[in-house]
Amino acid sequence: MYGPNVKKPGTYAANCLLARRLAERGVRFIQLYHMGWDQHGNLPKAIRGQCSDTDQPTAALIKDLKQRGLFEDTLIVWGGEFGRTVYSQGELTAENYGRDHHPRCFTIWMAGAGIKKGMTLGETDDYSYNIVKDPVHVHDLNATILHLLGIEHTRLTYRYQGRDFRLTDIHGELVKQVLA
Repeated sequence: MYGPNVKKPGTYAANCLLARRLAERGVRFIQLYHMGWDQHGNLPKAIRGQCSDTDQPTAALIKDLKQRGLFEDTLIVWGGEFGRTVYSQGELTAENYGRDHHPRCFTIWMAGAGIKKGMTLGETDDYSYNIVKDPVHVHDLNATILHLLGIEHTRLTYRYQGRDFRLTDIHGELVKQVLA
């Protein structure tokens, strides 16, 4: 179910299966990495390879968690390093072009553990450059993830040198639209 690379140690597929096994054993936090998403060139070929590596194992992990009754208690957060522009970086040819980093718009998806199913929140302009609808600040995203993990982010506040600090700085509101 996890794909042809599931028996190859260190692959994303093998790590997805390992993540399921860790979740079954009560491990509370599991983080998976898949390197190489930084396609400043050779995007058409590279993105197909990345998706081939990740799509089937990720779908299998979710299906497996659901079959075992673990999905409702497991928060899955999928994200990359930056947002990406829709316009090309470098020379534009059919086989070799890339996309640049984008600091204003960032896409993630979340599933399980109290996330509303099948919804999209937020929208960018046609160039993926500016947020035009329902922006979510990183502090609000962090507060929401902590909430879904059972942590009230405001209770983590501590005072140091006359200033309040916490994981969400002194900000952070729950993004209630995404909560089931």
